[in-house]
Amino acid sequence: MDKNIIEVKDLKVHFEVKKSFSQDVLGKGKKLLRAIDGISLNIREGEIYSLVGESGCGKTTTGKALLGLVKPTSGKVLYKGADINNLDKHKAKDFRRKAQMIYQDPYQSMNPRDTIMDIVAEALDVNHLVKTEKERTERVNEALVQAGLFPPKDYSYRYPHELSGGQRQRVVIAGAIIMNPEFIVADEPVSMLDASIRTGILKLMLDLREKEKLTYLFITHDLSLSWLVSDRIAIMYLGKIMEEGLSDDIIKRGLHPYTKALTAIMPIPGAKRKEKRDVLPGEAPNPLMEVTGCKFASRCPIAKPICLKEEPQLREVAKGHFCACHFV
Repeated sequence: MDKNIIEVKDLKVHFEVKKSFSQDVLGKGKKLLRAIDGISLNIREGEIYSLVGESGCGKTTTGKALLGLVKPTSGKVLYKGADINNLDKHKAKDFRRKAQMIYQDPYQSMNPRDTIMDIVAEALDVNHLVKTEKERTERVNEALVQAGLFPPKDYSYRYPHELSGGQRQRVVIAGAIIMNPEFIVADEPVSMLDASIRTGILKLMLDLREKEKLTYLFITHDLSLSWLVSDRIAIMYLGKIMEEGLSDDIIKRGLHPYTKALTAIMPIPGAKRKEKRDVLPGEAPNPLMEVTGCKFASRCPIAKPICLKEEPQLREVAKGHFCACHFV
């Protein structure tokens, strides 16, 4: 894990949002939604890097930006040193083969009118990677077996609605690994599955990491889940990274007030809490509003006047441990 496969440098993704026709005519209708508001990170080859935060903090947009599915407003995303948004046609096609995505809702990412065979083989067909029907079938069957769907002939000619949620997620994983990728963005891959099925899907992803030397960006709102599977964790809030470090450092030695608030409500197996859980007051600010200073200041229990005026920078406070807070 010494080499970086992904490097993100001061990435910003802003979207223009229109409010109403009359406001648009008057020139007052457009506002900026700051989905990502300046983040820098690196993901090393072979690691699982988790991005954790509340809904709406920009996690999914970050994942899409790392795959080139969303164009950045500013900043860069480098894949093995090359800017993915400035690749020539040949290199861009090669990048799309090596970088894949697993979506949160497997059913929404499938065409319900296609068979499982066609869904998994779609990437092969689009990229003209197989010459015969026999080769196509063999590649699909191999991917289905790798994803834990065997015998593959029992699934190949069924439709998505005929499968369970866990089986559909395995189909999506098969569709991703059939391209022999190096980097996968897993966007809440088990959040819509029953608890009894999650373990199997996570084990599959970890096994594929070892066998295929995969690198993951694991997006989740569940801090305890990220602790189980990740090498490093980044805590995200309102388009910014608040803290980043090794999994154990974040969970056991978290420094940012937001990180501490998240770890305080984590369930502890076999233990009963004597003290009352500290729940963060209020809600995250509207992302359409421009926030001066620290984005977390309105909910922070230790905020001071400087927090409302000056935005803290993400800085290294211990080896490999970064935090964006004035008072750390």
